[in-house]
Amino acid sequence: MNSPAKSTDSEVLPAISKALPSPPFLRYYPAHRLVVWQPQGTLDDLILDQIAEWLVDIEKASLPFKRFVDFSQLTTIAVRTRHVFELARKRAKQFTGIEPVRTALFCDDWVGFGIARLYESLMENTLIEARAFRDLARAVDWLSVPVHVLTLKDESAPHIKTTARKHS
Repeated sequence: MNSPAKSTDSEVLPAISKALPSPPFLRYYPAHRLVVWQPQGTLDDLILDQIAEWLVDIEKASLPFKRFVDFSQLTTIAVRTRHVFELARKRAKQFTGIEPVRTALFCDDWVGFGIARLYESLMENTLIEARAFRDLARAVDWLSVPVHVLTLKDESAPHIKTTARKHS
């Protein structure tokens, strides 16, 4: 019998997320209908475009899901403000859902938080409910997921393509 997952730093959590065939650092938590993106290194216009394109594709093929964007692993932010405006306008037009979806953007750094707040304000009056957070606990509450999910300390299971089983 497996013991329940613990969220202490000294213990490894079981794989509850799946790596996605998509831009790097994306994970899917099916039990919570949550997609998590944790970009690392430099956040630039190209990376923002890649994630937006991926979201459009996945939105066409799946049920609505919540999103969590964790900017805490960024070392550099090199996005043009104009590009954030264009991205928000494009995302609002491209979103094909009929129900609102929640997008939590987390960053404890002021610059990343400022970009998140800008996106939040640009998505007002759309079906993409974006909120910026500097406190992880508040993002957890808003998304209604367990705190250990947003700490991203579990080992993600590899993406497995659906194929027919071979009989031996």
